[in-house]
Amino acid sequence: MIVTEPDARTPLYGIAVAAQLVNMPEATLRLFERKGLLTPSRSDGGTRRYSGEDIERLRRVGRLREQGMNLTGIGRVLDLEDENAGLRKELNAERASRRKDRATGGEDDDLAPQTSR
Repeated sequence: MIVTEPDARTPLYGIAVAAQLVNMPEATLRLFERKGLLTPSRSDGGTRRYSGEDIERLRRVGRLREQGMNLTGIGRVLDLEDENAGLRKELNAERASRRKDRATGGEDDDLAPQTSR
């Protein structure tokens, strides 16, 4: 039997374990959820389940709080980071597609910024 590591998006941890992993009270995790800073998965019975990505996000929230940022500001930072990650993923996919096209004799365009003279 082959055992593989769970995906970072797999909801594995209950709230008590997640709170221990990020060294925060359970009530703080619930507050962050109410403020929209993260949305943990729910089991069929409604129990919160946190993934590795959720744990990393909670750690990021904790670091931003330690730097003096309020929850509204943290929410905005996380939204912008998420948007940036999505755009980078799109750009990387487009670049890979262009490289593939060039390798097979397709387009010769590059995604480098165009400058006007």
